[in-house]
Amino acid sequence: QLQLVESGGGLVQPGGSLRLSCAASGNIFNINVMGWYRQAPGKLREMVATITGGGKTNSADSVKGRFTISRDNAKNTVYLQMNSLKPEDTAVYYCYAIVQRVGMLSSYAYWGQGTQVTVSS
Repeated sequence: QLQLVESGGGLVQPGGSLRLSCAASGNIFNINVMGWYRQAPGKLREMVATITGGGKTNSADSVKGRFTISRDNAKNTVYLQMNSLKPEDTAVYYCYAIVQRVGMLSSYAYWGQGTQVTVSS
């Protein structure tokens, strides 16, 4: 069973920082893309940032210059460093990975359970 386990969410004041982590486990052969999405109450889930195995990144305009995505391929772990947080960053953050498992020819998308990030004074 493949698992994506997130950690690092919480409550932070505007202007503060948080670091999210997501570790993948479970007979993994290769992880093509890892990333973070978020969903605020009453809104659709949106992409925050993604990173390929080769380190190519993509991020939403709303977080450019404030959030940094990185990845440790040896640990199958992706990180999201969030700085200068704003109240509008409040959401449930979901880890995302496209994974090829051992013995399988195709890759599939997997999601973590989500971690709450609340930015409030």
